[in-house]
Amino acid sequence: MQCYIEHANVAVLDMDETIRFLTIAFPHFQVRGGGESTNGAKWKKWCHLGTETIYIAIEQSSTVDQPKVDGDSPAARINHVGFVADEAAEVKRKTESAGYTRNALIDESPSRKRFYVDDGSGLTWEFVEYLSDDPAVRNDYSV
Repeated sequence: MQCYIEHANVAVLDMDETIRFLTIAFPHFQVRGGGESTNGAKWKKWCHLGTETIYIAIEQSSTVDQPKVDGDSPAARINHVGFVADEAAEVKRKTESAGYTRNALIDESPSRKRFYVDDGSGLTWEFVEYLSDDPAVRNDYSV
């Protein structure tokens, strides 16, 4: 089975500033998609910034509930790291058999299968299997 890191999902205080910084550092990065959502009183906006094959998922929320982390940046956090796996169902079977808890988020669409699993140390990991090699299909966020 082959897999590679596709993205990291980070929560920040100022998404526009993070986009500005990353596009200075990586001028070839483009916003691939984005939007806004509301969950109760909590509002967030998000975007995927990168290339056709790798990206940083950036979220900005109306609430600052991020824990303090080591270093100088107490207001940011990593939400999850995403891997592309050519057999996501096999990864799911192995992690569940080993006793790891699948996160409630799961997605099966015409272009991909993905699931999230929580490890024993407080991190969430995403595994996605793409059902197409076409970047336009893989990166279609409407499905």
